[in-house]
Amino acid sequence: MGNAYQFFSSLIGTLAVILLVSAYAGSTQILKRYLGKDKEKSWKLILLAGVFGGLFGIYGNISGFELNGAVISVRDIGPMLSGFIGGPISGLLAGVIAGVHRLTMGGTTAVACVVATTVIGLACGVLSDCCPNVLKKFYWVLLIGAGMEVFHLCVVLLLVKPFETAFDIVKQIALPFVTVNAVGIMSMMGIIHFFEKQQALAQERERLKSELEVASVIQHSLLPTLNERYPGRPEIAVGASMQAAKQVGGDFYDVFFVSQDKLAFVIGDVSGKGVPAALFMASSKTILQNCLRDNPDPAEAFSIANNVLCDKNEAEMFVTVWAGILDLKDGTLTCASAGHNPPVLLHGGTAEFLKARNGFVLGGMEDVKYREATFRLEKGDALFLYTDGVTEAATAENELYGDERLLACLHDCADAAPKEVLETVKASLDAFVLEAEQFDDITMLCLRLTRDA
Repeated sequence: MGNAYQFFSSLIGTLAVILLVSAYAGSTQILKRYLGKDKEKSWKLILLAGVFGGLFGIYGNISGFELNGAVISVRDIGPMLSGFIGGPISGLLAGVIAGVHRLTMGGTTAVACVVATTVIGLACGVLSDCCPNVLKKFYWVLLIGAGMEVFHLCVVLLLVKPFETAFDIVKQIALPFVTVNAVGIMSMMGIIHFFEKQQALAQERERLKSELEVASVIQHSLLPTLNERYPGRPEIAVGASMQAAKQVGGDFYDVFFVSQDKLAFVIGDVSGKGVPAALFMASSKTILQNCLRDNPDPAEAFSIANNVLCDKNEAEMFVTVWAGILDLKDGTLTCASAGHNPPVLLHGGTAEFLKARNGFVLGGMEDVKYREATFRLEKGDALFLYTDGVTEAATAENELYGDERLLACLHDCADAAPKEVLETVKASLDAFVLEAEQFDDITMLCLRLTRDA
Protein backbone atom coordinates (compact mmCIF):
# COMPACT_ATOMS: atom_id res chain seq x y z
CA MET A 1 0.00 0.00 0.00
CA GLY A 2 2.92 2.29 0.83
CA ASN A 3 4.52 1.67 -2.58
CA ALA A 4 1.25 2.33 -4.40
CA TYR A 5 0.88 5.67 -2.60
CA GLN A 6 4.46 6.58 -3.52
CA PHE A 7 3.87 5.63 -7.15
CA PHE A 8 0.69 7.71 -7.30
CA SER A 9 2.43 10.71 -5.75
CA SER A 10 5.35 10.58 -8.16
CA LEU A 11 3.23 10.17 -11.30
CA ILE A 12 0.71 12.83 -10.28
CA GLY A 13 3.50 15.32 -9.58
CA THR A 14 4.89 14.86 -13.08
CA LEU A 15 1.41 15.04 -14.59
CA ALA A 16 0.67 18.30 -12.77
CA VAL A 17 3.71 19.94 -14.37
CA ILE A 18 2.67 18.72 -17.84
CA LEU A 19 -0.88 20.01 -17.39
CA LEU A 20 0.44 23.36 -16.17
CA VAL A 21 2.68 23.73 -19.22
CA SER A 22 -0.20 22.77 -21.51
CA ALA A 23 -2.52 25.31 -19.94
CA TYR A 24 0.12 28.03 -20.25
CA ALA A 25 0.83 27.16 -23.88
CA GLY A 26 -2.87 27.33 -24.71
CA SER A 27 -3.50 30.57 -22.85
CA THR A 28 -0.57 32.36 -24.51
CA GLN A 29 -1.77 31.61 -28.06
CA ILE A 30 1.18 29.27 -28.80
CA LEU A 31 -1.12 26.44 -29.84
CA LYS A 32 -4.43 28.16 -30.55
CA ARG A 33 -3.56 29.10 -34.10
CA TYR A 34 -3.11 25.43 -34.92
CA LEU A 35 -6.09 23.99 -33.06
CA GLY A 36 -9.38 23.25 -34.76
CA LYS A 37 -7.71 22.23 -38.03
CA ASP A 38 -8.55 18.52 -37.82
CA LYS A 39 -9.90 18.45 -41.36
CA GLU A 40 -6.89 20.14 -42.92
CA LYS A 41 -4.10 18.30 -41.09
CA SER A 42 -1.52 20.81 -42.32
CA TRP A 43 2.13 19.85 -42.09
CA LYS A 44 2.66 22.56 -39.48
CA LEU A 45 0.03 21.03 -37.22
CA ILE A 46 1.40 17.50 -37.75
CA LEU A 47 4.98 18.54 -37.01
CA LEU A 48 4.12 20.76 -34.05
CA ALA A 49 1.82 18.17 -32.48
CA GLY A 50 4.41 15.43 -32.93
CA VAL A 51 7.28 17.43 -31.43
CA PHE A 52 5.08 18.80 -28.66
CA GLY A 53 3.97 15.29 -27.63
CA GLY A 54 7.49 13.95 -27.95
CA LEU A 55 8.83 16.60 -25.57
CA PHE A 56 6.14 15.72 -23.06
CA GLY A 57 7.18 12.09 -23.40
CA ILE A 58 10.83 12.96 -22.78
CA TYR A 59 9.91 14.94 -19.68
CA GLY A 60 7.89 11.95 -18.50
CA ASN A 61 10.95 9.73 -18.93
CA ILE A 62 13.23 12.10 -17.04
CA SER A 63 10.82 12.62 -14.17
CA GLY A 64 9.82 8.95 -13.87
CA PHE A 65 11.06 6.59 -11.17
CA GLU A 66 12.93 3.31 -11.48
CA LEU A 67 11.54 -0.03 -10.33
CA ASN A 68 13.45 -3.26 -10.91
CA GLY A 69 15.10 -1.89 -14.06
CA ALA A 70 11.91 -0.29 -15.40
CA VAL A 71 11.24 3.46 -15.70
CA ILE A 72 7.68 4.15 -14.58
CA SER A 73 6.33 7.42 -15.99
CA VAL A 74 3.52 9.29 -17.75
CA ARG A 75 5.45 9.31 -21.06
CA ASP A 76 2.52 7.82 -23.02
CA ILE A 77 0.40 10.93 -22.50
CA GLY A 78 2.52 12.90 -24.99
CA PRO A 79 2.13 10.48 -27.94
CA MET A 80 -1.57 9.94 -27.12
CA LEU A 81 -2.14 13.69 -27.17
CA SER A 82 -0.21 14.10 -30.44
CA GLY A 83 -2.23 11.35 -32.09
CA PHE A 84 -5.51 12.86 -30.95
CA ILE A 85 -4.56 16.34 -32.21
CA GLY A 86 -2.49 15.70 -35.32
CA GLY A 87 -3.44 12.22 -36.49
CA PRO A 88 -1.39 9.03 -37.07
CA ILE A 89 1.81 10.69 -38.28
CA SER A 90 1.91 13.09 -35.32
CA GLY A 91 1.25 10.25 -32.89
CA LEU A 92 3.93 8.08 -34.49
CA LEU A 93 6.45 10.96 -34.46
CA ALA A 94 5.82 11.68 -30.78
CA GLY A 95 6.00 7.98 -29.95
CA VAL A 96 9.34 7.62 -31.73
CA ILE A 97 10.81 10.71 -30.04
CA ALA A 98 9.72 9.62 -26.57
CA GLY A 99 10.58 5.96 -27.28
CA VAL A 100 14.09 6.64 -28.57
CA HIS A 101 14.81 8.77 -25.54
CA ARG A 102 13.51 5.98 -23.30
CA LEU A 103 15.78 3.50 -25.12
CA THR A 104 18.84 5.60 -24.27
CA MET A 105 18.00 5.24 -20.58
CA GLY A 106 18.28 1.45 -20.76
CA GLY A 107 16.70 -0.97 -18.31
CA THR A 108 14.80 -4.24 -18.54
CA THR A 109 11.67 -2.65 -20.05
CA ALA A 110 13.39 -0.28 -22.53
CA VAL A 111 12.50 -2.18 -25.71
CA ALA A 112 8.97 -2.96 -24.52
CA CYS A 113 8.40 0.71 -23.68
CA VAL A 114 9.64 1.84 -27.11
CA VAL A 115 7.27 -0.56 -28.86
CA ALA A 116 4.30 0.27 -26.65
CA THR A 117 4.77 4.05 -26.74
CA THR A 118 5.18 4.14 -30.53
CA VAL A 119 2.15 1.91 -31.16
CA ILE A 120 0.05 3.93 -28.70
CA GLY A 121 0.84 7.20 -30.51
CA LEU A 122 -0.01 5.65 -33.89
CA ALA A 123 -3.20 4.00 -32.59
CA CYS A 124 -4.48 7.24 -31.05
CA GLY A 125 -3.85 9.00 -34.37
CA VAL A 126 -5.88 6.37 -36.23
CA LEU A 127 -8.71 6.71 -33.70
CA SER A 128 -8.61 10.49 -34.16
CA ASP A 129 -9.11 10.13 -37.92
CA CYS A 130 -11.71 7.36 -37.72
CA CYS A 131 -13.77 8.56 -34.74
CA PRO A 132 -13.16 12.29 -34.20
CA ASN A 133 -16.47 12.81 -32.38
CA VAL A 134 -15.55 10.18 -29.78
CA LEU A 135 -12.68 12.36 -28.58
CA LYS A 136 -15.11 15.14 -27.65
CA LYS A 137 -16.58 12.94 -24.92
CA PHE A 138 -14.36 12.83 -21.87
CA TYR A 139 -15.44 9.41 -20.67
CA TRP A 140 -14.41 7.88 -24.01
CA VAL A 141 -11.02 9.57 -23.77
CA LEU A 142 -10.66 8.17 -20.25
CA LEU A 143 -11.53 4.66 -21.44
CA ILE A 144 -9.21 4.90 -24.44
CA GLY A 145 -6.38 6.14 -22.23
CA ALA A 146 -6.91 3.30 -19.79
CA GLY A 147 -7.02 0.80 -22.65
CA MET A 148 -3.75 2.10 -24.09
CA GLU A 149 -1.99 1.74 -20.74
CA VAL A 150 -3.35 -1.78 -20.28
CA PHE A 151 -1.92 -2.52 -23.75
CA HIS A 152 1.42 -1.06 -22.60
CA LEU A 153 1.51 -3.38 -19.61
CA CYS A 154 0.63 -6.34 -21.83
CA VAL A 155 3.59 -5.52 -24.09
CA VAL A 156 5.82 -5.48 -21.02
CA LEU A 157 4.54 -8.92 -20.01
CA LEU A 158 5.16 -10.28 -23.52
CA LEU A 159 8.63 -8.81 -24.18
CA VAL A 160 10.35 -8.58 -20.80
CA LYS A 161 12.21 -11.68 -19.64
CA PRO A 162 12.06 -13.41 -17.31
CA PHE A 163 8.30 -13.32 -17.05
CA GLU A 164 8.40 -13.30 -13.26
CA THR A 165 10.26 -9.96 -13.31
CA ALA A 166 7.78 -8.44 -15.76
CA PHE A 167 4.84 -9.75 -13.76
CA ASP A 168 6.25 -8.35 -10.52
CA ILE A 169 6.69 -4.90 -12.09
CA VAL A 170 3.20 -4.91 -13.63
CA LYS A 171 1.60 -6.11 -10.40
CA GLN A 172 3.09 -3.22 -8.43
CA ILE A 173 2.45 -0.38 -10.87
CA ALA A 174 -0.72 -1.41 -12.74
CA LEU A 175 -3.26 0.61 -10.74
CA PRO A 176 -1.36 3.92 -10.44
CA PHE A 177 0.12 3.60 -13.94
CA VAL A 178 -3.22 3.05 -15.70
CA THR A 179 -5.19 5.47 -13.52
CA VAL A 180 -2.82 8.46 -13.69
CA ASN A 181 -2.13 8.14 -17.43
CA ALA A 182 -5.84 7.73 -18.26
CA VAL A 183 -6.87 10.68 -16.10
CA GLY A 184 -3.94 12.66 -17.46
CA ILE A 185 -4.88 12.26 -21.13
CA MET A 186 -8.50 13.06 -20.28
CA SER A 187 -7.34 16.24 -18.53
CA MET A 188 -5.09 17.19 -21.44
CA MET A 189 -7.92 16.79 -23.93
CA GLY A 190 -10.13 18.81 -21.60
CA ILE A 191 -7.60 21.64 -21.72
CA ILE A 192 -7.44 21.42 -25.51
CA HIS A 193 -11.23 21.47 -25.90
CA PHE A 194 -11.50 24.35 -23.43
CA PHE A 195 -9.15 26.54 -25.45
CA GLU A 196 -10.81 25.50 -28.71
CA LYS A 197 -14.14 26.69 -27.29
CA GLN A 198 -12.57 29.92 -26.04
CA GLN A 199 -11.10 30.54 -29.47
CA ALA A 200 -14.46 29.87 -31.12
CA LEU A 201 -16.20 32.21 -28.69
CA ALA A 202 -13.61 34.92 -29.33
CA GLN A 203 -14.07 34.57 -33.08
CA GLU A 204 -17.85 34.70 -32.66
CA ARG A 205 -17.53 37.85 -30.53
CA GLU A 206 -15.37 39.48 -33.19
CA ARG A 207 -17.87 38.50 -35.88
CA LEU A 208 -20.78 39.93 -33.89
CA LYS A 209 -18.81 43.08 -33.13
CA SER A 210 -18.06 43.56 -36.82
CA GLU A 211 -21.69 42.94 -37.79
CA LEU A 212 -22.92 45.38 -35.14
CA GLU A 213 -20.52 48.03 -36.41
CA VAL A 214 -21.92 47.56 -39.91
CA ALA A 215 -25.47 47.60 -38.51
CA SER A 216 -24.71 50.86 -36.72
CA VAL A 217 -23.49 52.44 -39.94
CA ILE A 218 -26.58 51.21 -41.80
CA GLN A 219 -28.88 52.47 -39.06
CA HIS A 220 -27.38 55.95 -39.13
CA SER A 221 -27.62 55.94 -42.91
CA LEU A 222 -31.40 55.52 -42.52
CA LEU A 223 -31.56 58.87 -40.74
CA PRO A 224 -31.61 62.05 -42.84
CA THR A 225 -28.46 64.15 -42.97
CA LEU A 226 -29.47 67.61 -41.81
CA ASN A 227 -27.31 70.54 -42.89
CA GLU A 228 -27.47 73.67 -45.05
CA ARG A 229 -28.30 71.50 -48.08
CA TYR A 230 -31.23 69.75 -46.43
CA PRO A 231 -34.00 70.68 -45.94
CA GLY A 232 -32.56 73.39 -48.18
CA ARG A 233 -35.15 76.07 -47.39
CA PRO A 234 -34.21 79.50 -46.02
CA GLU A 235 -37.31 79.57 -43.81
CA ILE A 236 -36.11 76.74 -41.59
CA ALA A 237 -32.93 75.57 -39.83
CA VAL A 238 -32.75 72.01 -38.50
CA GLY A 239 -30.29 69.96 -36.45
CA ALA A 240 -30.41 66.46 -34.97
CA SER A 241 -28.28 63.91 -33.13
CA MET A 242 -28.64 60.31 -31.99
CA GLN A 243 -26.39 58.52 -29.50
CA ALA A 244 -27.32 54.87 -28.97
CA ALA A 245 -26.77 53.23 -25.59
CA LYS A 246 -25.46 50.20 -27.49
CA GLN A 247 -23.97 49.97 -30.96
CA VAL A 248 -27.47 50.01 -32.42
CA GLY A 249 -30.56 51.44 -30.82
CA GLY A 250 -34.28 52.00 -31.12
CA ASP A 251 -34.49 55.79 -31.34
CA PHE A 252 -35.02 57.58 -34.64
CA TYR A 253 -35.87 60.92 -36.17
CA ASP A 254 -37.01 61.95 -39.61
CA VAL A 255 -37.48 65.17 -41.57
CA PHE A 256 -39.11 65.23 -45.01
CA PHE A 257 -41.49 67.26 -47.18
CA VAL A 258 -45.06 66.04 -47.65
CA SER A 259 -45.70 68.87 -50.13
CA GLN A 260 -43.79 71.82 -51.52
CA ASP A 261 -44.31 74.00 -48.44
CA LYS A 262 -45.13 71.48 -45.71
CA LEU A 263 -42.32 69.90 -43.75
CA ALA A 264 -42.92 66.80 -41.63
CA PHE A 265 -40.66 66.01 -38.70
CA VAL A 266 -40.83 62.92 -36.52
CA ILE A 267 -39.06 61.57 -33.46
CA GLY A 268 -39.61 58.08 -32.02
CA ASP A 269 -38.43 55.73 -29.33
CA VAL A 270 -38.85 51.95 -29.69
CA SER A 271 -39.27 49.78 -26.61
CA GLY A 272 -36.14 47.84 -25.75
CA LYS A 273 -32.57 48.23 -26.95
CA GLY A 274 -30.05 46.58 -29.23
CA VAL A 275 -30.69 44.69 -32.46
CA PRO A 276 -34.43 43.91 -31.95
CA ALA A 277 -35.15 47.58 -31.25
CA ALA A 278 -33.07 48.65 -34.25
CA LEU A 279 -35.02 46.34 -36.58
CA PHE A 280 -38.36 47.55 -35.23
CA MET A 281 -37.09 51.12 -35.49
CA ALA A 282 -36.30 50.73 -39.20
CA SER A 283 -39.75 49.28 -39.84
CA SER A 284 -41.52 51.96 -37.77
CA LYS A 285 -39.68 54.82 -39.45
CA THR A 286 -40.51 53.59 -42.94
CA ILE A 287 -44.17 52.94 -42.12
CA LEU A 288 -44.60 56.36 -40.49
CA GLN A 289 -42.98 58.16 -43.39
CA ASN A 290 -45.21 56.39 -45.92
CA CYS A 291 -48.35 57.08 -43.86
CA LEU A 292 -47.54 60.77 -43.41
CA ARG A 293 -46.75 61.19 -47.10
CA ASP A 294 -50.01 59.52 -48.13
CA ASN A 295 -52.09 61.24 -45.47
CA PRO A 296 -50.56 64.49 -44.13
CA ASP A 297 -52.91 64.45 -41.15
CA PRO A 298 -50.77 63.29 -38.18
CA ALA A 299 -53.68 61.80 -36.21
CA GLU A 300 -55.01 59.80 -39.16
CA ALA A 301 -51.50 58.77 -40.20
CA PHE A 302 -50.87 57.50 -36.66
CA SER A 303 -54.04 55.38 -36.71
CA ILE A 304 -53.03 53.73 -39.98
CA ALA A 305 -49.40 53.21 -38.89
CA ASN A 306 -50.54 51.76 -35.56
CA ASN A 307 -52.65 49.05 -37.22
CA VAL A 308 -49.82 48.18 -39.60
CA LEU A 309 -47.36 47.85 -36.71
CA CYS A 310 -49.80 45.75 -34.67
CA ASP A 311 -50.14 43.27 -37.52
CA LYS A 312 -47.82 40.27 -36.98
CA ASN A 313 -46.16 41.94 -33.99
CA GLU A 314 -45.18 38.65 -32.33
CA ALA A 315 -42.34 40.37 -30.48
CA GLU A 316 -44.95 42.64 -28.84
CA MET A 317 -42.79 45.72 -29.28
CA PHE A 318 -44.12 49.26 -29.48
CA VAL A 319 -42.88 52.74 -30.27
CA THR A 320 -43.61 56.19 -28.84
CA VAL A 321 -43.77 58.89 -31.52
CA TRP A 322 -44.25 62.63 -31.81
CA ALA A 323 -44.87 64.00 -35.30
CA GLY A 324 -45.60 67.44 -36.63
CA ILE A 325 -46.25 68.99 -40.03
CA LEU A 326 -45.14 72.60 -40.35
CA ASP A 327 -46.50 74.93 -43.04
CA LEU A 328 -43.51 77.04 -44.00
CA LYS A 329 -45.74 79.75 -45.50
CA ASP A 330 -47.61 80.77 -42.35
CA GLY A 331 -45.95 78.80 -39.49
CA THR A 332 -48.98 76.60 -38.80
CA LEU A 333 -47.97 73.43 -36.93
CA THR A 334 -50.25 70.38 -36.91
CA CYS A 335 -49.04 67.64 -34.58
CA ALA A 336 -49.94 64.45 -32.74
CA SER A 337 -48.32 62.39 -30.03
CA ALA A 338 -48.37 58.63 -29.41
CA GLY A 339 -47.13 58.28 -25.87
CA HIS A 340 -44.06 60.46 -26.46
CA ASN A 341 -42.43 63.19 -24.40
CA PRO A 342 -43.81 66.68 -25.14
CA PRO A 343 -41.48 68.92 -27.18
CA VAL A 344 -40.15 72.18 -25.81
CA LEU A 345 -41.10 75.47 -27.48
CA LEU A 346 -38.34 78.08 -27.53
CA HIS A 347 -40.06 81.45 -27.88
CA GLY A 348 -38.90 84.95 -27.02
CA GLY A 349 -35.91 83.79 -25.04
CA THR A 350 -37.95 81.35 -22.92
CA ALA A 351 -38.48 77.59 -22.91
CA GLU A 352 -41.72 75.80 -22.12
CA PHE A 353 -43.32 72.45 -22.90
CA LEU A 354 -45.70 72.39 -25.83
CA LYS A 355 -48.78 70.91 -24.22
CA ALA A 356 -51.08 68.74 -26.31
CA ARG A 357 -53.20 65.62 -25.76
CA ASN A 358 -51.09 62.49 -25.68
CA GLY A 359 -52.25 59.25 -27.28
CA PHE A 360 -51.45 55.56 -26.87
CA VAL A 361 -48.17 54.13 -28.16
CA LEU A 362 -47.99 52.73 -31.71
CA GLY A 363 -47.97 48.95 -32.01
CA GLY A 364 -49.54 48.36 -28.61
CA MET A 365 -53.22 47.88 -29.53
CA GLU A 366 -55.21 47.95 -32.76
CA ASP A 367 -57.82 50.54 -33.83
CA VAL A 368 -56.64 53.32 -31.55
CA LYS A 369 -57.85 56.81 -32.42
CA TYR A 370 -55.46 59.72 -32.10
CA ARG A 371 -56.08 63.45 -31.79
CA GLU A 372 -54.11 66.23 -33.34
CA ALA A 373 -53.35 69.73 -32.09
CA THR A 374 -52.62 72.93 -34.01
CA PHE A 375 -50.21 75.71 -33.05
CA ARG A 376 -48.69 78.67 -34.79
CA LEU A 377 -44.97 79.29 -34.78
CA GLU A 378 -43.60 82.78 -35.28
CA LYS A 379 -40.37 83.70 -37.00
CA GLY A 380 -37.53 82.90 -34.63
CA ASP A 381 -39.45 80.25 -32.69
CA ALA A 382 -37.87 76.84 -32.28
CA LEU A 383 -39.01 73.36 -31.27
CA PHE A 384 -36.81 70.97 -29.36
CA LEU A 385 -37.82 67.29 -29.65
CA TYR A 386 -36.16 64.53 -27.66
CA THR A 387 -36.50 60.96 -26.39
CA ASP A 388 -36.70 59.97 -22.74
CA GLY A 389 -33.00 59.11 -22.76
CA VAL A 390 -32.48 62.85 -22.21
CA THR A 391 -34.68 63.45 -19.17
CA GLU A 392 -33.97 60.00 -17.72
CA ALA A 393 -30.19 60.26 -17.97
CA ALA A 394 -28.96 59.35 -14.49
CA THR A 395 -25.94 59.82 -12.29
CA ALA A 396 -24.15 56.97 -10.56
CA GLU A 397 -26.48 57.63 -7.60
CA ASN A 398 -29.54 57.21 -9.91
CA GLU A 399 -30.51 60.89 -9.80
CA LEU A 400 -32.38 61.76 -13.03
CA TYR A 401 -31.64 64.75 -15.22
CA GLY A 402 -35.36 65.53 -15.33
CA ASP A 403 -37.67 68.05 -16.97
CA GLU A 404 -36.64 71.05 -14.87
CA ARG A 405 -32.95 70.81 -15.73
CA LEU A 406 -33.87 70.43 -19.40
CA LEU A 407 -36.02 73.56 -19.36
CA ALA A 408 -33.34 75.53 -17.54
CA CYS A 409 -30.69 74.42 -20.02
CA LEU A 410 -32.88 75.29 -23.03
CA HIS A 411 -33.77 78.66 -21.48
CA ASP A 412 -30.08 79.56 -21.52
CA CYS A 413 -29.75 78.75 -25.23
CA ALA A 414 -33.27 79.68 -26.38
CA ASP A 415 -32.02 81.98 -29.15
CA ALA A 416 -29.16 79.77 -30.37
CA ALA A 417 -29.00 77.96 -33.70
CA PRO A 418 -30.33 74.34 -33.67
CA LYS A 419 -26.86 72.83 -33.76
CA GLU A 420 -25.76 74.95 -30.81
CA VAL A 421 -28.89 74.00 -28.88
CA LEU A 422 -28.09 70.31 -29.32
CA GLU A 423 -24.47 70.81 -28.27
CA THR A 424 -25.52 72.78 -25.18
CA VAL A 425 -27.96 70.11 -24.04
CA LYS A 426 -25.42 67.34 -24.67
CA ALA A 427 -22.77 69.21 -22.67
CA SER A 428 -25.26 69.72 -19.85
CA LEU A 429 -26.09 65.99 -19.82
CA ASP A 430 -22.43 64.99 -19.77
CA ALA A 431 -21.67 67.37 -16.93
CA PHE A 432 -24.61 65.97 -14.97
CA VAL A 433 -24.04 62.22 -15.35
CA LEU A 434 -20.22 62.45 -15.34
CA GLU A 435 -18.81 58.91 -15.73
CA ALA A 436 -22.12 57.09 -15.20
CA GLU A 437 -23.01 54.49 -17.84
CA GLN A 438 -25.55 55.46 -20.50
CA PHE A 439 -28.56 53.15 -20.18
CA ASP A 440 -30.84 54.54 -22.88
CA ASP A 441 -30.56 55.99 -26.37
CA ILE A 442 -30.31 59.80 -26.46
CA THR A 443 -31.88 61.41 -29.52
CA MET A 444 -32.60 65.12 -30.10
CA LEU A 445 -34.11 67.12 -32.95
CA CYS A 446 -34.30 70.92 -33.07
CA LEU A 447 -35.80 73.14 -35.79
CA ARG A 448 -36.17 76.90 -35.90
CA LEU A 449 -38.08 79.27 -38.15
CA THR A 450 -35.48 81.78 -39.26
CA ARG A 451 -36.12 85.48 -38.78
CA ASP A 452 -35.01 86.45 -42.27
CA ALA A 453 -37.26 84.05 -44.18
